[in-house]
Amino acid sequence: MKARPAPNPKDTQADLASLADAFAALDDVGEVAAFLRDLCTPAELEAIADRWKVVPLLQQGMPYREIHERTGVSVTTTGRVARSLEHGHRGYAAAIARLATR
Repeated sequence: MKARPAPNPKDTQADLASLADAFAALDDVGEVAAFLRDLCTPAELEAIADRWKVVPLLQQGMPYREIHERTGVSVTTTGRVARSLEHGHRGYAAAIARLATR
């Protein structure tokens, strides 16, 4: 049997940095939307959009159940977003701040 080279080990930090760099290189909302549509499945896009949709509601102090009733986003997903807002990498906070200054 023919020997095959071992696959290169994953460097998830470098992979994430490369993806972030691609987003940062885009010029406008249309380009970002097109990139997201090419990059993600419809289900992935829905999941990402759902997470973003609950951010302002959490900031208003809305209870998880009410968020679910209003948006259809699961209580589990809402809780995940809330944890990221409180203890994450400040990515949501950066996006919120940038949008507020527009």
